[in-house]
Amino acid sequence: MEINKIKEYAKKNNVPIMMDEGLQFILEYIKNNEVLNILELGTAIGYSSICMANLNKNIKVTTLEIDYDRYKVALENINQAGLASQIEPFNINIDDYETNEYFDLIFVDAAKSQYGKYLERFTKNLSINGCMIFDNLMFHGIVDNLSLTRSRSTRQLCEKIFKFRESLIENTKYNVNYYENIGDGIAVVSVKN
Repeated sequence: MEINKIKEYAKKNNVPIMMDEGLQFILEYIKNNEVLNILELGTAIGYSSICMANLNKNIKVTTLEIDYDRYKVALENINQAGLASQIEPFNINIDDYETNEYFDLIFVDAAKSQYGKYLERFTKNLSINGCMIFDNLMFHGIVDNLSLTRSRSTRQLCEKIFKFRESLIENTKYNVNYYENIGDGIAVVSVKN
């Protein structure tokens, strides 16, 4: 199964998937840091989890998606890719997901307004050298330039993203590397020892 077919489906059906540059950054991070156990918040149609699992047959991805229709498409894509033994998708609200498992990487690409809550909730699930990666911290440039949208709801969302991003950078509990020029703005966050 070609990954390009999933990309085409996403474009045609307005399913947000990672920008190529941001995805490439995460895949490099996984390779360079020997990441094997991943939790993904926001499966969509399985695009990024398939790309991550394809790096190494020992990589295990647990991925959560609230939207049932997207979850079904993701399941189909994962099965067609032959990765059902590596990727475990759940059709669940992130708030309802409980685990005692530790992850080398927690990739957050779900409800942007909930990023702060996800950070607080899931840092306890990071392995010793684990990190969380947050995507969409620029939100197509709107976060730093609200005049790019006329939508009140988009403006409110971008204000929340801005507050999260600033509080993250200022928080002394975490090591934060913020890359505004990669993809749609990416932060790599780990807990200070």
